[in-house]
Amino acid sequence: MAKEYDGSPKITQLETRRKQLTWILGVSGLCILFYILGAWQSTTPLPTTQSEVYTRVGCDNQSSQTGNPPEMATQPPSSSSSSSSSSSSVSSLPLQPAPFDFQSHHQLEVKDSVEPDNYAPCSMNFSEYTPCQYPPRGRKFPREKLRYRERHCPTKEELINCLIPAPPNYKRPFPWPQSRDYAWFANIPHKKLSVEKAVQNWVQVEGDRLRFPGGGTMFPLGADAYIDNINELIPLSNGAIRTAVDTGCGVASWGAFLLKRDIIAMSFAPRDTHEAQVWFALERGVPAMIGVMGAQKQPFPARAFDMAHCSRCLIPWTDHDGMYLTEVDRILRPGGYWILSGPPINWKQYWKGWERTKEDLKHEQDSIEDVARRLCWKKVTEKGDLSVWQKPLNHFGCSRRRSMASTMPLCKSNSSDEVWYKDMENCITPLPEVSNPDEIAGGALVNWPERAFAVPPRILRGSVPGITAETFKEDNEVWKQRLSYYKKLVSALPQGHYRNIMDMNAGLGGFAAALSKIPVWVMNVVPANIEPNTLGIIYERGFIGTYQDWCEAFSTYPRTYDLIHAGNVFSIYQDRCDISYILLEMDRILRPEGVVIFRDVVEVLVRVRSITDRMRWESHIVDHESGPFNPEKILVAVKTYWTGNIEGQQR
Repeated sequence: MAKEYDGSPKITQLETRRKQLTWILGVSGLCILFYILGAWQSTTPLPTTQSEVYTRVGCDNQSSQTGNPPEMATQPPSSSSSSSSSSSSVSSLPLQPAPFDFQSHHQLEVKDSVEPDNYAPCSMNFSEYTPCQYPPRGRKFPREKLRYRERHCPTKEELINCLIPAPPNYKRPFPWPQSRDYAWFANIPHKKLSVEKAVQNWVQVEGDRLRFPGGGTMFPLGADAYIDNINELIPLSNGAIRTAVDTGCGVASWGAFLLKRDIIAMSFAPRDTHEAQVWFALERGVPAMIGVMGAQKQPFPARAFDMAHCSRCLIPWTDHDGMYLTEVDRILRPGGYWILSGPPINWKQYWKGWERTKEDLKHEQDSIEDVARRLCWKKVTEKGDLSVWQKPLNHFGCSRRRSMASTMPLCKSNSSDEVWYKDMENCITPLPEVSNPDEIAGGALVNWPERAFAVPPRILRGSVPGITAETFKEDNEVWKQRLSYYKKLVSALPQGHYRNIMDMNAGLGGFAAALSKIPVWVMNVVPANIEPNTLGIIYERGFIGTYQDWCEAFSTYPRTYDLIHAGNVFSIYQDRCDISYILLEMDRILRPEGVVIFRDVVEVLVRVRSITDRMRWESHIVDHESGPFNPEKILVAVKTYWTGNIEGQQR
């Protein structure tokens, strides 16, 4: 089971960098010196370039050693056979400059498990395994406040030491934007939603594919028309609204159709009886993750979203003294909007179809209105099936009303961004102080797309220690260079072959910003309980992300990301947990033929590669974009195509 942070000192990125520099540029000098000494005793001419030096001293790439399949440390109920036949030539990844063999030159002791010769495939009944949202484990926890649907990660003894198999006939997803409307049925072989939600047009099965018409419970005319109705109530087209959150998202059609308006939504839903809601969303190329409004805070910083949405999401908003609305208030930006459709909105028209009494529905709406007033929200409008509230720009006026006990109390803690495994509170998250009623608490944001590269207010106010406007601008320049280099290493990156991208240690969101001209979206992950906490900055830039402890599994289904970026992740976690399980988790969430870009010191990458070589990955270590004398190197790895077999079924 997942554990709360134990209160140990937080690890800083600066300390991580100090660890990385355990070897210095003298290593490169020694390499050159050894060559020169050898050349002095021979007739071989001296090298003329740095790369020639590395090539001549035996740094050419060597094939990895493989052995017999091992026994798994923690064996699933039964083993499965697998196929190694690749559907494309993606494994022959174009790499420039030429890769080198660092294996014999750099060794580092890194915490990992007893090494098998090779990792075996898990049983096919693990094909849809979500470790921290595993229903049999969740059912052991209380149903109160939906605790049983929250994250409950496996203990060390429950961890599996095998590769999650793709289903037979797995295919690469449709490219964006076609994927918004279609997915291969073989990739997610579930029909339940197409039957249960047939009238509402969530998803339909058409031969070998799934079609997503864009319907929803409250938008029978389609998500596009529904969003048009919202646009009549609040401005969606001027760039002022960029980030949104969709609670109880279904198959995320609302988020899917917002994308063409340059609004990116973080959609979430629990793993429940409606099979594979979030999985469908991610297969469509739409941002989503497994999550629930339960007892714990959402894994997002305060003041993150410009807009929050619930379309018949079945969340009991007024339960526990309005606790769920106070959590929406925490993650909503000053001036942000909350949109509600479905019960109890427009109950006078729908009460018979909802099979509830007028009195019950009226009481529910009155209770929502009361909680909204206590949060100092303003009712913008109610029109048709939609009702819209707006969070105040600041708490200037609320402070005066609070003396009359007409609002909720302010939370005492100022750590509004420390949310990993923290319970929700029945109090208002304080906003930064202002000097007048018209000032936006925390600072104003510029409109999208300028927002992506404008200095975020958190930096301008100095609220993130060690990060200044100058370091922010320098970071943007660094990422321009990195992306240019990555395009050479992974030539398919700018060609639309990838859609869902994850940055495991996102920093200031520079990778997402550099990719903003390519039709991809990035899940920016900031490691939990590690300083500096930069996720608020990422949201202020107009991108989305979440907190995550990489000693645990991520809240997503298998095979949901095309490309993963892991910058210095293993230097951060090498002393905290077994890195082999981090790599197995990366394999779980990476699609067949997906790519991982690792950045770290060479000793760490050599150790990482020794594990990935046994995971059916093909990889190369190459130099840093600045050249061979930088101690940081890059490992580019490709997960090869293979699937599990179901007995009696032909592939």
